[in-house]
Parts: sequence; C-alpha cells; structure tokens
Amino acid sequence: MGFDAIVAQPVAISYRDLVDAPETLQPQIARAFGSEADCLGLIIVKDLPETYAGLRERLLKIAYEFASLSDEEKEKCVDSRSRYSFGWSHGKEIMNGQPDTLKGSYYANPVVDEPDVSSELREQFLEYHSRNVWPEKTGLEQAFKELGSFIFNVGILLAKACQPFVDARLKDSSVSLPDMIAKSQTTKGRLLHYYPPPENMEQSEALDSWCGMHLDHSVLTGLCSAMYLSEGKPPQVVPSPSPASGLYIKTRGGVLAKANIPVDALAFQTGEALEIATDGRLRATPHFVHVGYGGEKASKTSRETFALFMQPNVTQVLSKSDSGVVTFGDFSKRVFDEHYEPQM
Repeated sequence: MGFDAIVAQPVAISYRDLVDAPETLQPQIARAFGSEADCLGLIIVKDLPETYAGLRERLLKIAYEFASLSDEEKEKCVDSRSRYSFGWSHGKEIMNGQPDTLKGSYYANPVVDEPDVSSELREQFLEYHSRNVWPEKTGLEQAFKELGSFIFNVGILLAKACQPFVDARLKDSSVSLPDMIAKSQTTKGRLLHYYPPPENMEQSEALDSWCGMHLDHSVLTGLCSAMYLSEGKPPQVVPSPSPASGLYIKTRGGVLAKANIPVDALAFQTGEALEIATDGRLRATPHFVHVGYGGEKASKTSRETFALFMQPNVTQVLSKSDSGVVTFGDFSKRVFDEHYEPQM
C-alpha cells in the first residue's frame, strides 16, 4: 500500500432494521461511534431500497459530465458571495495550506431550495442560506435532489436509532438528534469530481493527496461509494486504478485504516458539531482521500462521489460555558475562515 494502514471492517447495519427495529441496533451503534480504540466513527447501512443504485449512478456520471464542461460554462454556476458554498467550486478551498486543485465540488441544499430564515440571518450566513444555483442543462438539479433526499431520509432514520446512545453523552438532554437534522435549513450536499492525478505523481507523495486530512463540521455525514471513470465519450466505469486509492480514517486509537464502502450501501460518519455538543464524548472522524499510485492508468481515471452534510440550524446552541455560548453558526464561521478567504 506504500504506507502503514490497516483495512478496516466497518460496522454494518441493515436498512430494514433501521425502519422496523431500530431499538435492536444499540450494540452496533456503540461499536461504530463509541470511544473504544478500534472505533472508526463510521457505520455502513446496507440492504437499501433498490432505487438507490440508479440514483447514485446517475448523479456520479453527471458529476463527470459537468466537470468536463468548458470553464466558461462552469463559471456561470459559481457563487463567490457564499464563499463558494453553493454551485461550482474549484481551487478555492485551502487544504494543507494550499489551494485544492485536485478536486472540483458542486454544492447545493437538496432538501430546501430557499432557506426559511430572516433576511438578517441570510446575509450573516450566506454559506448556508443562499439560493441553490443550477446549470441550465445536464439534469444535475433533479439527480442531485433525488439522491440527496434519499440519503437525508436514511440519515434521519439513523439519527433516531442513535438517540438513546447520544442521550447519555449530550450536555443538553433536551436536544433531539433527528429533529436537529430534520428541521435544519443548512443541509448541504457536495458532489465531488476528483481530477485524474498527474502521471508523474510518486507513490511516496503526501498521503492525503486527493483530499487533506480533516474533520467534517456536520452532525452526521452520509457518504456514497466512489465511482471511478476512465476518460472517454462516454466515460467507462472502471475499477480503482490503485488498491491504495480511497477513503482513510484515523480510528479512535489513532490507527490509520482504509474504509471501503460497498457500492450498494451508504456510510455515515460523525462530525465536529456532534463532538462539541457532547463535550468530546462522541468524537468527529478524522479522514482523507488518497490517490494511490497507479501510473499511466491513474492519470486517465477520475473519481466521483457524493457527500451529504446533515447539520443543525445556525442558531442551534452546541456548547454553554462560563466563557459564553457557542452556536453552530459561530463554530462554522471559524471553520470557513480556516479554509476560504474572508467575505468582503
């Protein structure tokens, strides 16, 4: 693999159990999200409804199509006022101190087209409260909303199943995890196109070469299995160009682990907002995406995937202390300031 990492065996639960018997899932949830050294902070949901496969394939292929458009066409979907948090973004995010040019992202809220907030909150948090931006063609809007809504609904079911586990760890026992997600105006989908790496990229280059080591600032993040596409018209679905390519997680015990998400399943991992709300009792999941060394084959292969960040409203209190109150809005502003130029 070129560096020291284990291949993880993530905890998996059935979608059918989420629907019919969520109370039986507490042992699996504790193994996935607990504080034991081998916990990943990630859980797999399998046995999804048959519609999922088609929704995933359609959107991930559109990711490639959109990224292949001319810069002029893509520029029509850029929203700089939101700090590139709606519409198309490429080379705007700072990772590891450098502009991230190895991936392009398309951001939108798949469940709320226009957030129901005051004009003051809208202007204060344009990163969350701007209107969605969509291209005129490509079918992106419908595909994005349908897959995003599917993951959102599974995420709410998972949040309900997690509530007993979270209750014992929340600082504010009145907080409902499913309500925090379901009633939020800040849900954000991110469609990702990872450009083929340079042919001369060496195996020894930075581990987090495709996406820097980071924490999500959500409560929960839903993840699709990535799709690899070779260049062409149309592009062809191909295997990963390297066995080392993919998602890596640092376990609660600090061990680096490669987490494989089955094509027909979803993964959910914990974010930093949940860590703050539980005073560190439920930690966020450090992770990154690694290119892997694939030579000429890798230089002609892109990676497409989709993530859904389920998070609270900006006014949701995450932490209270003698030094003051921290809302999700306060916290997320600090995160955006780390990764983007300040708003003018």
